[in-house]
Amino acid sequence: MYIDSIRAYVPQDAQEAADRAMILDYIARFPDILSRENPIAHISSSGFVVNADASKVLMAHHNIFRVWAWTGGHADGETDLLSVALREAREETGAVHILPLSTEIASVDILPVWGHVKRGKYVCAHQHLNVSYLLTADEGDPLQNREGENTQVAWLDAERMLEITNEWQMDYVYTKLLDRARSLLRGAR
Repeated sequence: MYIDSIRAYVPQDAQEAADRAMILDYIARFPDILSRENPIAHISSSGFVVNADASKVLMAHHNIFRVWAWTGGHADGETDLLSVALREAREETGAVHILPLSTEIASVDILPVWGHVKRGKYVCAHQHLNVSYLLTADEGDPLQNREGENTQVAWLDAERMLEITNEWQMDYVYTKLLDRARSLLRGAR
């Protein structure tokens, strides 16, 4: 169950400890936390996708926020958050051969979402109570945009990732996930 996975996650720093505590508090307070029906905050799951040696990161150019970003999406009632991360990564990139580097949660973060218009409807600013997983994909898989969601999908040079994403509030998250992916891959050798 997703709650047990979040409880079992061992925070790696003060930010993750604070965010994990708040996420667990929100889960206890809001029975609809797995649904977008909760306008304040809801559970989301992201996949940080790297190639076989983590020299590249697979990202999509997001339509609404006009930035290069990782893959992910809303739980929408699904309690298997790894499944959500894998599904979203495949749907948003077109890559078929995406697998988890680990089935364990790689990070927990509360991510602010600015108010925006989606499919002609205004969506108020809210929080994504995000659970991240480290994924790997085959660079040989053909990539494809997801109509209405992104305009480009590409393998970005991991060393230049932060220059390209140009989203300062995500720098810390992306950097820690890249470091954790590289650590896992080194351990697998």
